Amino acid sequence: MSEGEVLTRRQGPVLWVTFNRPEQRNAMTFEMYDRLGEICHEAAADEEVRCLVLEGAGEKAFVAGTDISLFRSFATAEDALEYEGRMERNIGALAGLQIPVIAALRGACTGGGFAIAAACDLRLGGPSAKFGIPIARTLGNTLSMASLNLLVDLLGVARAKELLFTARLVEAPEALSWGLLNELLPSDAEVAPRAQALAEQIAANAPLTLRSVKEGIRRIMEARHLPGTDAADLITMAYLSEDFKEGMSAFLEKRKPQWRGR
Repeated sequence: MSEGEVLTRRQGPVLWVTFNRPEQRNAMTFEMYDRLGEICHEAAADEEVRCLVLEGAGEKAFVAGTDISLFRSFATAEDALEYEGRMERNIGALAGLQIPVIAALRGACTGGGFAIAAACDLRLGGPSAKFGIPIARTLGNTLSMASLNLLVDLLGVARAKELLFTARLVEAPEALSWGLLNELLPSDAEVAPRAQALAEQIAANAPLTLRSVKEGIRRIMEARHLPGTDAADLITMAYLSEDFKEGMSAFLEKRKPQWRGR
């Protein structure tokens, strides 16, 4: 990871995390996912940190998914399973953090960026915020069970299917009506100040109450998931397919992919 691709700063009891690749619409590298996981573990060990806020640098994106060029090295089932395992491990660290987490969203929140935002407790957005996981239109890969669980928990089964099947992007007003956004601010410039104010309000409350409520809700949601569900066969089917290779090539060549279903 290049130095400075994931930045942190403290504002009182609030720890801000900034994904900092604005020229690439903050597309995540594998190392950036790992750094996010590390930051979550560091925040959990710091009693002075009472709330976490995530944002993307620049005006175009929160996080526009994973850097597609990194998938070109995928050749085996282990490559695909390791990638999805990395996603589960690091986004799981975010979802399991015992302090409240807020996503401050401007621009594209797509693919892996959507999964990161879904793992947060609250999401604030500006008018430019757009949400989606357009892999059925772009790459032809799939999601881990952990990512699917996050999506279904946030949206419900019908909305999750609609989002994935249509591969469309949801604009901010519709995202608010779906419950994807807790608040829609009048302008993008108001997102960060509002996130800081909300984080400070939350941080002033009883830490053990917040922790117990968050963990209690996590246990309720976990109990709804089928035990032992494994998606390794689905992951390898998608990532080792000819369609996935075609999706990567088409994306990088800026053309429409030709899907063959194999």
